[in-house]
Amino acid sequence: MYRFLGIGVIMFELFDPEADFRITHGTRLPHWYQPGASYFVTFRTEDSMPVEVSRLWHARRSEWLAQHGISPADVSWSVKLNQLSLIQRKDYHERFSKEYFENLDKGYGACVLKRQELSRKVADSLLYFNGDRYHMGDFVVMPNHVHLIVCLLGTTDIVKQCTSWKRFTAKEINQHLNLKGRFWQEDSFDHLIRSDRQFDAIRRYIGSNPTGLKQGEYFLYRFDESLN
Repeated sequence: MYRFLGIGVIMFELFDPEADFRITHGTRLPHWYQPGASYFVTFRTEDSMPVEVSRLWHARRSEWLAQHGISPADVSWSVKLNQLSLIQRKDYHERFSKEYFENLDKGYGACVLKRQELSRKVADSLLYFNGDRYHMGDFVVMPNHVHLIVCLLGTTDIVKQCTSWKRFTAKEINQHLNLKGRFWQEDSFDHLIRSDRQFDAIRRYIGSNPTGLKQGEYFLYRFDESLN
């Protein structure tokens, strides 16, 4: 399934459940991979969520999964989640996916990406291989996290690509701030986009995410505006 936007110059391929894909397991989150597919990706700063907030969220999620016959320790738990009824999956996302993003928007941590020179470093990194390794869709650099849409090209792996973005920008930002240590949280959230409706909803979410922030406290990129 293909999605053409703007004037058709950039193409986004959506997830095809009939085609081959694989699932790997990160530190806490599963990662689905399908060559050439489009993803909604979120990665966050190391201090973006207090330990107790994260621990409680994971404990509640594990309890919910267990109640629905899914072991959270099973590397294929996300596959089994997608086999539940629509009502059950909606309940899961209302309880946990929504809360996860709401916690990010509470502004925990130092929020150094409010500084324009630092959010620009992240934006420049995301756009550096645009059109070569991937097509970059909309993205927003928030004070303590990043949301983006990306369509991978060739054999580019989403986990390796996210690691590359984070490793490079962490080095640049730490040097700028004269700091050492891990800047980004190790794991990233990546979700294969499955439909036009979902694609449009994610674009709206990215565009509205900075609500409440002042101009200059975030970096918002709209790929279709860059074509003009």
